Amino acid sequence: MPSATLIVAVAQISPVPGDVRANARSAAALMAGAAEAGAKLLMFPELSLVGYDLELFADPSVWVTEDDPRLDVIRQASAGCGVAAVVGAGYRGPDNTAWIASLAIRPDGEIQVYGKQNLHGVERDLFQPGNKIQFLDIDGWQVALAICYDAAVPAHAEQAACRGAEIYAVSALYTQEQARRIDVHAAARAMDNRMYSVVANLAGRGPGWESCGGSGTWHPDGRRLSRAGTEPGVFTMALSRSELQALRDKDTRAGYPRTALSAETWT
Repeated sequence: MPSATLIVAVAQISPVPGDVRANARSAAALMAGAAEAGAKLLMFPELSLVGYDLELFADPSVWVTEDDPRLDVIRQASAGCGVAAVVGAGYRGPDNTAWIASLAIRPDGEIQVYGKQNLHGVERDLFQPGNKIQFLDIDGWQVALAICYDAAVPAHAEQAACRGAEIYAVSALYTQEQARRIDVHAAARAMDNRMYSVVANLAGRGPGWESCGGSGTWHPDGRRLSRAGTEPGVFTMALSRSELQALRDKDTRAGYPRTALSAETWT
């Protein structure tokens, strides 16, 4: 049976540019603290194993694969702590597919890979769009993965909701100039689709950008439940299934469709 409450954690971090091994070790080190807080899911930002500097991808060593030994330290931490970790990387698939990816590493050792579907700017020159939304089952909760600009495209979250998502989990980079957007995107995706939104934003700065911070969680009614500042840290929030279900039941009684798209659209 799904748990009545799910504690999720977001890691707002500033990676070491281009050092996958060091960033994997840092990610693993944060998992014990998330577990102590009761979290079953720890979300990291976009490209958290590399940093958001697209010029780094000229170096073959910054790309990761599903069986990359540099991920072993995260696998071990996940198994030891009982926490699923979603980390961000430039991913090379078996067919040489190049994705901006979220890699979900589960306590049982399984890895699920999601490729960012909505690329922008120079990303289109280096990467291919992913082909489907990836779901995680975390204590019976259905978690849909998204990466940054995915959250700016309403149809992406609608598709996730039509397929049963209860949490829309976004790994992101929102800059100082986009401080309003992080709140608008996450609140709208949550409220319009009656699901929780969770956003893990990068911290610090990189070539041409400085993060606005603001990682956190949003209620299915659109309220912000938690807000990080601009500094690095791990932040947790308990999500209530009964509150989610009450809103969905209320919409059903009122005759409101939960999404503008039918489930058949996406099958």
